[in-house]
Amino acid sequence: MAGDGGYGSRSQFEAEVRWRFPTANEYSSWSMTPLDKMVGNLTASGLHFERHHGGIPTIDPSTHMLFVHGKVDAPRKFSMVDLKRFPSVTRKHFIECSGNGLTEWNKPTLKTVQGTHGLLSTSEWTGVPFATIAREVGLHEDGAWVLAEGSDAAVMTRSIPLQKMLKDAILAYGQNGEAIRPEQGYPLRLILPGYEGNMHIKWLRRLEVGDQPFMTREETSKYTDLLANGKARQFTFEMEAKSVITFPSGEMKLPGAGFYSITGLAWSGRGRVQSVDVSTDAGKTWYPAHLESVPEPICTIRFSFPWAWDGTPAVLQSRCTDETGYIQPTLAQLIAIRGSNGPFGSIYHLNAIQSWGVDADGGVTNVHA
Repeated sequence: MAGDGGYGSRSQFEAEVRWRFPTANEYSSWSMTPLDKMVGNLTASGLHFERHHGGIPTIDPSTHMLFVHGKVDAPRKFSMVDLKRFPSVTRKHFIECSGNGLTEWNKPTLKTVQGTHGLLSTSEWTGVPFATIAREVGLHEDGAWVLAEGSDAAVMTRSIPLQKMLKDAILAYGQNGEAIRPEQGYPLRLILPGYEGNMHIKWLRRLEVGDQPFMTREETSKYTDLLANGKARQFTFEMEAKSVITFPSGEMKLPGAGFYSITGLAWSGRGRVQSVDVSTDAGKTWYPAHLESVPEPICTIRFSFPWAWDGTPAVLQSRCTDETGYIQPTLAQLIAIRGSNGPFGSIYHLNAIQSWGVDADGGVTNVHA
C-alpha cells in the first residue's frame, strides 16, 4: 500500500481542472473554475479561479512586510508574525472577476458554464480585519480612500473607499483551512466582500490612506463601464445579483426524457440571496427553486429545481433576487442601459440571465433567448 505522501491528494478518478482562457502571454492569465463539477458552495482551493496580470511572485513570508501609511498617526510596517498576533476572523465569501462572461455580450461564444461563468469561486477566508490595523495606526479625520498595492510585477493597485475597508475588509492569510496558495496571493491578500475581484489585491504589501481616489490604471483605463452614449461609469465596485444553472449546462447531453434535478449557484455582492426562480421555457413562466442551505451574506448558495423533461426542446434559465430586492436582469435590459460590447458598450459586470438550450436529442448549448 502506498504511503500517504505527507499531503493528501484527490482520487485518480477525479480529473476536473481549471481551464486557461487564451491570453497574449503566460504572465497575464485567467484560469476558470469548473463550476459544473463543483458540489455544495465552497470551491476547492486548487480549483479557485485565477486572474493575474504579471505572473505569480514567489514571496518568503518571513521577510514579507505590509506598510500602512499616508493619513495616519503612526505609519507602520507589519510582518506576517505581527499580523497573526491580532485576533482573526473567518468568513465565507465569493470572489468574482468583473470580466466574468465578457465574451457573452453580443452572441453566445463560450460553450460551457466553466467558460461563461468560471471566474467565480467561493472560499472560507481567515485573516485580520482592516479595522483592527486602522486602530493600531490611527486614522486622520480627512482620510476617505485607501490605496492597496500588490507585490506582483504589474504592481496591481486600486483605490478603495475607507468606509468599505473599515466595514468588512480582511487582510487574509488563510483559505479553506490552510495558507493562501501562491496564485491566490500568498502570503497575504485583501478580501473585499462583494467587490469586483480586481480589487481583492493579492500579494498585498502596501496600504496608503488618502483623502481622494488615487486614479490608478486599473480604475481609469480599465475596470470602468462604458455606456452606450460613450460616457463611462467609474467605481462600479459591487458585483450585483447573479445566478447560473450548472446542470444541465453547455456541452452536456441528457440521455433522454425523464426526471432531472436542475441545479446551480446564485450570489450577490449586495448581501444575501433571497430567492431564485427557474424557467424551462425561456422566461415565459417562472417557478421558485429550492435553496439548499441558509443564505449567508456575500456568499454563493446552491439551488435546485425538479424538472420532468418531456423530450421536447427547452430553454433553461435561472433568476436571482437578493435581500435588497434587486432582481437579476435579462441581457436585453442590461444592453438597453449600457449598450452591447463594442466601440461604445460594456465589457465588465455582465450579470444577465444565462440561457441553456436543450435540444430534442438532449444536447445542451449556450444560447441567447
